[in-house]
Amino acid sequence: MTTHDSLRVQLAERSYSIHITDNTADFASLVRQAFPQNKHVVVVFDQNVADYAQTHCRSLTNQGIRITNIPVASGEESKSIQVLADLWQQMLQAHTDRGSLLVAVGGGVVGDLAGFAAATFARGIPLVQVPTTLLSQVDSSVGGKTGINLPGAKNIVGSFWQPGLVFIDTTTLDSLPSREFASGLAEVVKYGVILLPEVFDYLEQNWQSVLQRDSATLNWIITQSCRAKAIVVQEDEREITGRRAILNYGHTFAHAIETTAGYGTWLHGEAVSMGMHTAALLGEILGRVDCRFVARQQSLLEKLGLPVVWPQTDPKTIWQAMQHDKKVHHGTLRFILPTQQLGQVELVAGVTQQQACKAIELAMK
Repeated sequence: MTTHDSLRVQLAERSYSIHITDNTADFASLVRQAFPQNKHVVVVFDQNVADYAQTHCRSLTNQGIRITNIPVASGEESKSIQVLADLWQQMLQAHTDRGSLLVAVGGGVVGDLAGFAAATFARGIPLVQVPTTLLSQVDSSVGGKTGINLPGAKNIVGSFWQPGLVFIDTTTLDSLPSREFASGLAEVVKYGVILLPEVFDYLEQNWQSVLQRDSATLNWIITQSCRAKAIVVQEDEREITGRRAILNYGHTFAHAIETTAGYGTWLHGEAVSMGMHTAALLGEILGRVDCRFVARQQSLLEKLGLPVVWPQTDPKTIWQAMQHDKKVHHGTLRFILPTQQLGQVELVAGVTQQQACKAIELAMK
């Protein structure tokens, strides 16, 4: 029996649907419904999911659509200026124009890279996100953030470019390596801390079913995660009010971990897990939460197979890396930190280097 749930991200003329299904065959018809005028599709895909991407290419070809295939190497290193420039050039050679459609098939790296290419080529062409990892399904494919890395800062160059459709095929998770699957769960835990405490409770009660990849369990956590992301994006699409910043819980530390360790050393969700643990410790130092909150979050992350303890590192180096964080405002670094009420976090300024480094030191033990 197939399942098919859908959500709507309400953003006026930029509104779009998120489809969560275990029926791959739904894709072509959904694309035709959303983009009836587009006769050329550029499919940018992660080389690791080439066979899956070609399945979609064939279904689109059967709809009379001209296809341009562009493979991208796996890994964070592909989110670079060089790879982006090559992608632009291939799109130019394929006669891509504003009547074309770009489909991104893969994890967060391909989604971010291809999304930025769609946002910038011909000053913007329509985009469809087809996330194939749990992390990209619950987080990066929704909300319109696209971008690439510079050597000293993650996701520092990019744009907001909403997709016209998000197609989440849960069957792609069947063959996802355990480490990558666990990485995606970090973002699900995040939604429980920042907005939906029922998600946190559900994970605590059903963590074994989650790790067994029970289909009904996965469908629930993916749907709820997308709902949480949609709620926040609808309230603050372009991070004007500060509301959307709550989605970066744990990410200030996480991005610094990824940058200083070298892109690809840690999976994004692994860094987020360590970052959330450090943020909780910082919250305890500041008197915002008690040790029971820290222990509860740590216990869930560890049950889900995620790291919380940093390897040996230099807190001052991490502090310096965090100065490039996008939440720096007028030279002041701000952190998303928890409150004692699960499901609520706040943007906090005024954290000293000493306090942040103390939290990092505690997270290293």
